[in-house]
Amino acid sequence: MYRGVYTALVTPFKSDGSVDEVALRNLVDAQIAGGVQGIVPVGTTGESPTVTHKENIQIVGIVIDQAAGRVPVIAGTGSNNTQEAIDMTTQAKELGAAASLQVAPYYNKPNQEGLYLHFWTLAEKVDLPLIVYNIPGRSSVNIETSTLMELANHRNIVGVKEASGNISQMMDVLSQRPANFSVLSGDDNLVFPLIALGGDGVISVASNIIPGEMSQFVNTCLDGKWDEARCQHYALLPLFRAMFFDTNPLPIKYALSLTGVMEAHYRLPMIVPKEEIRQKIHQVLIDQGIL
Repeated sequence: MYRGVYTALVTPFKSDGSVDEVALRNLVDAQIAGGVQGIVPVGTTGESPTVTHKENIQIVGIVIDQAAGRVPVIAGTGSNNTQEAIDMTTQAKELGAAASLQVAPYYNKPNQEGLYLHFWTLAEKVDLPLIVYNIPGRSSVNIETSTLMELANHRNIVGVKEASGNISQMMDVLSQRPANFSVLSGDDNLVFPLIALGGDGVISVASNIIPGEMSQFVNTCLDGKWDEARCQHYALLPLFRAMFFDTNPLPIKYALSLTGVMEAHYRLPMIVPKEEIRQKIHQVLIDQGIL
């Protein structure tokens, strides 16, 4: 079962647009040193829409190599094309990925039966644990609880990254899920309520920059120390909010550049945040004691 903090890893780029392998490897080491339970490369935060499929697998391979078995790597290998998702997930498995994060097919907007068949087919074709990624704000489709519970019957479908922002839906999932089916928040600012309701952790944006603090916060929640966890939640909330002053991952990559971990390079159509937003992010990092 997946519990704790799993970092939705950013993908560092060089000024020429290529993947910055040195920065990527250093970031992996920093996450592990911070105590996260696992790493999730090439999801939304890893700019999966702007990397090629070849680069997607290259990044997954670098992260697996650098992690060197110290923590599991959950490879972001989803697609709105089922066969492409199968192909990339097969390659990730061959590289040593512990599991795969599979986003709901985007843009083509399948109905619930299409969603079910997409994920079920993946689970049948690739013998690797699969975490379903429900993010209707980006995919334009919501994986309904009834569909997710049907998928949970498959031995390889082991959890969900819930980024719907819908607490009512999350409660339905938590109340109906089978044993050993993980429910992980896709939003840092909902970690506290989700774990209080029975959830298992988070696939986190903020842990890119504060892996130690996020690990401590989530562990406090999982230990049921609610007064302490509540204080930690409100202390971290300004940073959680700052990471969405603009479209993810623009703020987190800019924040990491301020700490010297990497340079803030993006690929079109993603661009550097406006000056006003950069100043706000800078101030939040100062207020949080990060700078």
